[in-house]
Amino acid sequence: MIANALLFTIIILLGYGFWLLDQLKFMARYKAVLYHAYGTTILIFLVVLFVNLFGAALAISRRFFLKNTGRKLSHLDKQFNASHADMPVPVNEEDFN
Repeated sequence: MIANALLFTIIILLGYGFWLLDQLKFMARYKAVLYHAYGTTILIFLVVLFVNLFGAALAISRRFFLKNTGRKLSHLDKQFNASHADMPVPVNEEDFN
């Protein structure tokens, strides 16, 4: 779940970055000045944006992909705690040769 949220966040940030590169072509001549003057501000903005996007992606994925997980798995817990249900024995392929 965390890996999916991280991948989604990176894809969104890359798309946003490429869009900004296209929109801000006219400022390419001033990139050294902009990095020197506003580099830390831009970096802080990107870190905050990354954390917010990651949190949103994680919250949305937990909300929609883990919906009713406890209820879906509770019947398995009840079966394993009952005396008549045992864990299935794994079958080896070597037994059939």
